[in-house]
Amino acid sequence: MTYAAHHGEFSHYAGHKGAPERAAAGKAGLLRRVFEAVFESRQRHADKEIARFIANAGGCLTDDLERRMMARLTTPDWSVREPRT
Repeated sequence: MTYAAHHGEFSHYAGHKGAPERAAAGKAGLLRRVFEAVFESRQRHADKEIARFIANAGGCLTDDLERRMMARLTTPDWSVREPRT
């Protein structure tokens, strides 16, 4: 059996105000603060590893070096560190 809704059954959302804003906009919840701390820690670690990779390659970011970094980072077992030879 099918059902076609009548236009009167739908609410008008143009006047909908959405979710109320937090009273203290600068104060995030515990889960948000933990998530941000983990994200920032991983970002700092990645930045340090990339800086070390560039320094070991001569200190200048070239197209070739960028290609090598991206190739290394996009492989399934990616690592920022130079492979051992």
